[in-house]
Amino acid sequence: MKTPCTMLRRNRRENSGQAFIELALVLPIFILLLVGAAEVGRLAYASIEVSNAAHAGAVYAAQTHTTAQDAANIQLAATRDAPDVTSLTATATYSCSCESSTGVMTLSGSCTGITTAVGSCPSPSRIILYVQVTTAAPVDTLFHLPGIPSTVTLRGFASMRAEQ
Repeated sequence: MKTPCTMLRRNRRENSGQAFIELALVLPIFILLLVGAAEVGRLAYASIEVSNAAHAGAVYAAQTHTTAQDAANIQLAATRDAPDVTSLTATATYSCSCESSTGVMTLSGSCTGITTAVGSCPSPSRIILYVQVTTAAPVDTLFHLPGIPSTVTLRGFASMRAEQ
């Protein structure tokens, strides 16, 4: 008859390498999950930076009609807001509408030059200028795995009404 002590010793000898085999099977999957989570977090941070840069450019442009025309400083405001993202580009576009004294808005069409659009509204109406800032930045992934692109282009957009 076998005693519980001898059965326990035999069971221990048969399972002595099982934990190392389980670790060898699970560890690569665990490391892949950690690397993937770090990469997704890094790309999410960069995406937030690119979106915030578009907002910063729009805030600068919306101060006055003069700052809305200043493409160089709109780009500078956007890039200074996202110093961790390299190769960030910002592009400003404009749309105009006429607002009557009762607050009714009518679309004035595209306004390529803000100064030419000012005179395009009927007399009691005034021009309302909207500035849209679009940002884009290519971001390289840290780990180049098959089936996953090595460069991802992140985009941001912000639109604001320019002050008179």
